Amino acid sequence: MPPPLGILQLAAYLESKNTEWDIKVLDSQAENFGWSKLQRYIESAMPDVIVSSALATCNTFTILRTIEIAKKVNPDIKTVVGGQHFTALADESLKNYPEIDFVVRGEGEVTLYQLVKSLDEETSLLDVKGLSFRNNDEIINNPPRPLISNLDDLPFPGYHFVEEHMKKYNFKMMAYKGAGYALVEASRGCPHKCTFCSQWEHWSGKWRSKSPKRIADEMEHIYSEYGTTFLWLTDDNFGLGKRTANVCDELINRGISEDVTWFLQARSDDIIKHQDNLPKMRKAGNYWIMAGLERHDDNVLDNYNKGIRASDSKLSMDILKKNDIFSQATLITGDRQDSHESLQKLRDYVNYVDPDIAIFMILTPFPGTALYKTAHKNDWLEDDNWANYDMVHAVMPTEHLTRSEVQEELYMCYRSFYGSMKRRIGGVLSRNKFKRQTYRYMAGQGLLQALRGLY
Repeated sequence: MPPPLGILQLAAYLESKNTEWDIKVLDSQAENFGWSKLQRYIESAMPDVIVSSALATCNTFTILRTIEIAKKVNPDIKTVVGGQHFTALADESLKNYPEIDFVVRGEGEVTLYQLVKSLDEETSLLDVKGLSFRNNDEIINNPPRPLISNLDDLPFPGYHFVEEHMKKYNFKMMAYKGAGYALVEASRGCPHKCTFCSQWEHWSGKWRSKSPKRIADEMEHIYSEYGTTFLWLTDDNFGLGKRTANVCDELINRGISEDVTWFLQARSDDIIKHQDNLPKMRKAGNYWIMAGLERHDDNVLDNYNKGIRASDSKLSMDILKKNDIFSQATLITGDRQDSHESLQKLRDYVNYVDPDIAIFMILTPFPGTALYKTAHKNDWLEDDNWANYDMVHAVMPTEHLTRSEVQEELYMCYRSFYGSMKRRIGGVLSRNKFKRQTYRYMAGQGLLQALRGLY
């Protein structure tokens, strides 16, 4: 159960701009709210504006139902959505879903603030850059908003809005009991342009970073104010160069590196290039790195515009293990060229690379990606239910496999990796505490049985 970082960032920014507005954050997951309780809450709060979290495409209908309930309570409540999915499909969403009043496109803080300010002061919405809305039967897309030039200017995410839930947030598979769980955004965007990724285009193909001091300040704030010691640095590509070394120095010099544990995402080539930084990272509290290895075949990696080599994978995972950093690999199944044979080669490859854990995902064409445009143009999509765009359900076939066969192959990948008795026993008895915790958790949850039920 993670905290709702995006909403907490927006709430904190609104609060920093106008302390007179009455801002509340409702975490329905932490509150264990169903739809009836949510409706009663909205009836009691009677808000002027509701901004619903839009984490991923698979959450689309949850978001729509949330704001539909708000409109049922009071049609005058203004409803706002944003994030990557609604940014990419702003026109389509406003056309198809009357419960949406406004779409905040792209970076949300300043646009949402100016929207709320315009509604409060009853000024023209045409001046709010980055906003899409209806004007009678016409859909208006205001000009895009320039990106925030200095991310250090943003306030800390508003964890104080959910302070009563901070002990509930957890990552049971990885973190020890009582560690808590919080998210830290150290940068936005990515300089790479992978065809399946919606992140880089959402951030206009630019990478912007907070300063090492600002990153460490936020981590220290979460630790000192709420006692949370397990932190996920959410960057799509954290980078392991000089900035990371400086972040580590900040944490070590402040004396919190032995108390705080953090994990991040990195590229295999970056792990190899900056392996000299790994001992310092481990000393500063980094115990876990996730790398998108994706595939065993360089031609597919080239088609994805990934910019890495399959030959980097084994070396990068071995380097992490050598530094006692838990190694997680993510892999892609369901490529357009995939067959039973190619996916068997992927399974053999992953067993050879031997990361501490492997996560297999089905290639999913998210709106806003080059992959989505290609799939839509060529009529590859066989499922238009956004709830299934979660990288676990197959929404398109390959040239050689039906969707059902792609789904079956996903299970086979997990069975091949985690079905190894040697790997399972080694995981449960591992000296690395995160590997040990993870394998014991997975054994108790019945991972393979759960995946088997997907088709």
